[in-house]
Amino acid sequence: MLYNRWRQVALTHANATAIWDAGTGREWRFRELAEAAANSEPCVTGMAFPRGNSVEFILTILRAWRDGVVVCPLELDQSPPSIPVPPSPCRHLKMTSATSGQARLVRFTEEQLAADADNIVATMGLRAEWPNLAAISLAHSYGFSNLVLPLLLHGIPLVLAQSPLPEMLRLAAAPHARLVLPGVPALWKAWLEAGVIQPSIQLGISAGAPLSAELERAIFAACGLKVHNFYGSSECGGIAFDATDRPRSEDDDVGTAMQNVRVDLDATGCLVVRGDAVGLGYWPDPQDNLSAGRFQTSDLAEIRAGRIYLRGRTGDQINVAGRKVAPAAIEAVLRGHPGVEDCLVFGVDAARNERTEAIVACVVARGGTRERDLRRFLVARLPGWQVPREWWFVDRLEIGVRGKVSRAQWARKYLEVRAMKVPEA
Repeated sequence: MLYNRWRQVALTHANATAIWDAGTGREWRFRELAEAAANSEPCVTGMAFPRGNSVEFILTILRAWRDGVVVCPLELDQSPPSIPVPPSPCRHLKMTSATSGQARLVRFTEEQLAADADNIVATMGLRAEWPNLAAISLAHSYGFSNLVLPLLLHGIPLVLAQSPLPEMLRLAAAPHARLVLPGVPALWKAWLEAGVIQPSIQLGISAGAPLSAELERAIFAACGLKVHNFYGSSECGGIAFDATDRPRSEDDDVGTAMQNVRVDLDATGCLVVRGDAVGLGYWPDPQDNLSAGRFQTSDLAEIRAGRIYLRGRTGDQINVAGRKVAPAAIEAVLRGHPGVEDCLVFGVDAARNERTEAIVACVVARGGTRERDLRRFLVARLPGWQVPREWWFVDRLEIGVRGKVSRAQWARKYLEVRAMKVPEA
């Protein structure tokens, strides 16, 4: 189904530019891509693992579609998973981002992939006249759905950047009059600070991690570009999109449901997503929260006047002597201190075997800001039990290639550091 749809797209746009590689200057027309895929050697295994932001990534997918092989995109540093090939009708595996634990694989049919691409193109207004600038990973669910599938199923050209670094972005954008730029918050911040957000960017999109309203306003003030917050998940593709033309006022606001996507809340207040783009289930170990066109997220949410507001994750909530708090709520207040450049809040088992969790604030500070300064700031703005008991000052909060900071990973790092400093009771 996908390969036949691609062949029709390639025929319709035969002489139009499909891909322009900013690193090499090589241009590929749709006709050339179609010929290269059709004439390549057959796949010899039951799974294909495209990697990297290159034309070869696209050709690997087309060969797999042609031969009915399951596609499992990987980052450059990832090894192929040791799993059995999933049975039909699965034709695609997505790897979750593992921000709160172990990565898992999600199964998709051809029809589910196409539905996600159709929803994204229709909701965001993507068009062939505005090429997508590929600065994010093609292997991640976000990049695959926003960059690869619109190219292959809708004829929307792709500009390949060799990296998301500011100078590469400037080089990739320079020859084009109109572009769409998907990014993640950390990249949008770096691009703004480097002054490389070009007037040719007609549509800016941010996903992969929460986009702060403050950063959105700063980009709008400096460049006149409204960056649209996009919320999705590997399990179900796009969920919500902020289509408004002015910056948001609330960080938690992720917009309204995508076209053809239905959302509601379960009894615990978590968001439930239904639609034709929801995956078949996890592989090889299925779970009840993903099946039959329904994905029950772990995102606590509120729906007001059709707009979705995220209120944290059930797995991230910190239990302090029976009372629970979302770390994002503490982070939002802490970022209001002028001495905080960035921060991450998480819970760990309290020292000395107390039957509670301790709130830890991991902080990137400015100008000699100290723990006592931040503690006083929070005491005046939060209930005392929500003020972090433990503080960890770091030079920076590392993010993965998918633009996310993992609470689980940072909590593990912190416990390792604490174990070296505090003797066991």
